[in-house]
Amino acid sequence: MAALTQPAEFTLPDRHASNRNGALRWILTHVARSWGLGVVLFIGALGNAALAAFVPVYTGDAFDAIIQSPPLVNLLLPISLALIISQVIRSVLQFGRNYAAEIIGQRLERDIRDELYVSLLGKSMTFHNLQPIGDTMARATNDVREINLMLNPGINLVIGSANFLIMPILFAPRYHPALTLAPVVFFIGYILLLWQYLHELSPITTNIRAAFGRLNTRLAEALDGIETVKGAAREADEIGQFRTNARHLRDAFVRQGDVEARFLPLLLMLIVQAAGLFHSFLLYQDGLIGLGDVVAYFGLLQLFGFPTFVSLFSYSQVSSGMASARRILELINRETEFDQNPGGYAAPMKGEIEFKGVTFTYGGDADPVVRAVSFKVKPGQTVALVGQTGSGKTTLVKLVNRTYEATSGQVLVDGVDVRDWNLETLRQNISIIEQDVFLFSRTVAQNIAFGKPDASQETIETFAEAAQADEFIRDFKDQYETVVGERGVTLSGGQRQRLALARAFLTDPRILVLDDSTSAIDSATEDKIQRAIFAASKGRTTLIITHRLSQIRWADLIVVMRQGRVAAVGTHDELLASSEAYRRIFNDAI
Repeated sequence: MAALTQPAEFTLPDRHASNRNGALRWILTHVARSWGLGVVLFIGALGNAALAAFVPVYTGDAFDAIIQSPPLVNLLLPISLALIISQVIRSVLQFGRNYAAEIIGQRLERDIRDELYVSLLGKSMTFHNLQPIGDTMARATNDVREINLMLNPGINLVIGSANFLIMPILFAPRYHPALTLAPVVFFIGYILLLWQYLHELSPITTNIRAAFGRLNTRLAEALDGIETVKGAAREADEIGQFRTNARHLRDAFVRQGDVEARFLPLLLMLIVQAAGLFHSFLLYQDGLIGLGDVVAYFGLLQLFGFPTFVSLFSYSQVSSGMASARRILELINRETEFDQNPGGYAAPMKGEIEFKGVTFTYGGDADPVVRAVSFKVKPGQTVALVGQTGSGKTTLVKLVNRTYEATSGQVLVDGVDVRDWNLETLRQNISIIEQDVFLFSRTVAQNIAFGKPDASQETIETFAEAAQADEFIRDFKDQYETVVGERGVTLSGGQRQRLALARAFLTDPRILVLDDSTSAIDSATEDKIQRAIFAASKGRTTLIITHRLSQIRWADLIVVMRQGRVAAVGTHDELLASSEAYRRIFNDAI
């Protein structure tokens, strides 16, 4: 099946093609890659059911041999040998079926987890800003696992039990054609009742998966904001909200249990078995079948027990797995406006930036964050973006590397629309250092070399020195091999920002963006950092979002932002003379 073309910000090579036109087709696309194991599963299931039917058949034959006068004891040995051989073969087939199902299930989980992860990496920041992390994690972990369990034991038992349903129909005419009636009635009734059961169960399992996602979302938010929760002494309220979400999840499971408790095929099976036994006795009284035939026929009706009892579990597992598949596929198929554009412009970057009537909104009916912005930055220039909080400065610079996509207008780099650039080339030449620095739970050296993982230790240390980070790194016990806690919590704000500067310097970008990146640095270190930034900005275009006069003054160009618009553009002296908005900002900073 051909994969649907989904626009993506970033893709990885060697992705498995999958049909995303519905959860069932999507699952079948993945399962089809293990078609050989699927054949083993079906053969094993069919053979297991057929050989299971041999037990009541041979039992009936043995019963007839014993009740003869005199008993035909000589027939018992071959019957016993036939039973032993058939059940040994059955066990081998059953092992093959279970083994194949387990392998297919594990492969399915692996491939879907890989596809989802690749898809998440390819989503735009707009997607990630709107999608709760806790819900995403629930889908990427628990929902993916549910799909594995849907296949094994779910589908495995469904296929195995389905073959048990047809065996009494196939073997009953061996004794009398009329005895086919009870198995056929059960088969038809079972299918109808099962359809009703799944129809009632489907919305409940969907609700369970959604409730688990909400529970996980709240948990992730509370843990991520644990400092805020403790600072405001809101632990009791968070516990109460968590209990509410947990109760909703519990109630959903109770509703599922209520539906399972009213599983009507169990009642149907008992009625059919009793009716079938009564029918066989009538035929026996009429001399149409023997007593051993009655025993064998009732044994065949007992085969309905396996599909009936396992259906209570297996079909609910399938329903839950399909609900999980729909949730995962919905996440994968969520539209993103970005495209990697692998065949796009990829020439060496000079660093010229131009905004032409650029407007950006986060979507929906929200007001634009950036409105009709136009200005030009020459290669190698240092530009300071100033303005009140919320004036759109950070959003504006993130349009350059397409973290966000301009709603209207054009962002040009070297005279080429950023949409026409090869996305990987564009971003490899742009480094953004934000105020809220993100560090991975890895060593200091690995964090610095994140953008260039093949960098030598000497190179890493050189750029750490340039960012004024080497001194405090040397104070650590393990120095550059020190493992940084998640999000860099083991470091101070100034230390995190200096590591981020080293990481940016190491990639040697043509465009450097500093988003208030020295805000957490003390005044004693600031002068050193300023010199490092000044040295690093030579020969490359630098955009600085700052409120510090020391950085504003040495900028080649200053852009004053106000309510998403450009209020003024010029040098420090020009703006002091011509811009009231800039004079207010400058006076507030003094």
